[in-house]
Amino acid sequence: MIRFDRVSRRYPPGLDALSDISFEVAEREMVVVSGHSGAGKSTLLKLIAAVEKPTGGTVLVGGQNVGGLARSALPYLRRRIGMVFQDQKLLFDRNVFENVMLPLSIAGFPISDAALRVRAALDKVGLASREKALPLMLSGGEQQRLAIARAVVSRPSLLLADEPTAHLDGETAADVARIFHEFHHVGVTVLIATYANDLFPDARRLQLNHGKLVP
Repeated sequence: MIRFDRVSRRYPPGLDALSDISFEVAEREMVVVSGHSGAGKSTLLKLIAAVEKPTGGTVLVGGQNVGGLARSALPYLRRRIGMVFQDQKLLFDRNVFENVMLPLSIAGFPISDAALRVRAALDKVGLASREKALPLMLSGGEQQRLAIARAVVSRPSLLLADEPTAHLDGETAADVARIFHEFHHVGVTVLIATYANDLFPDARRLQLNHGKLVP
């Protein structure tokens, strides 16, 4: 599903966020990426989603070299990938339903089919009764679940999450973690960058330290 072959990512003026990273993630696997702040966790996820490109090496997703994709091909790649980043990018002038509908509207789904998918995603994350609420009316945990619903509404085969339980209380964090486990159990490949390793005890771990993979 995912393969990093001697991948590096350097930012000006010479900061190495990742250095010579190689690993593989199998289809339907759950993997936790851990490490200190600045270890390169977020960069690793962004390379998978082709939000950024490597400065060295090759990133393969489903056998496709995502670092070499033309800009016009990126939307097709990202339809297969659900992304939950620290900056949730919720639209605060649109309600819960409209936030989750957005990626389907962009992809050109028929309205009736899209509406069914949106309600199914909201039900999955426990927000079925809040579809008319604006994001500002939601708690922090509900906003995170809204971001997850939007990430999975296209039914991706790969789900990426960057610190999805950060700034949540223990009970809410455990509830959010449960949602990721449920998607993994139905066959979604899940990659989570997190400090909260205890919430994902059965996941394989990739440990980063100053941009390098720890054996």
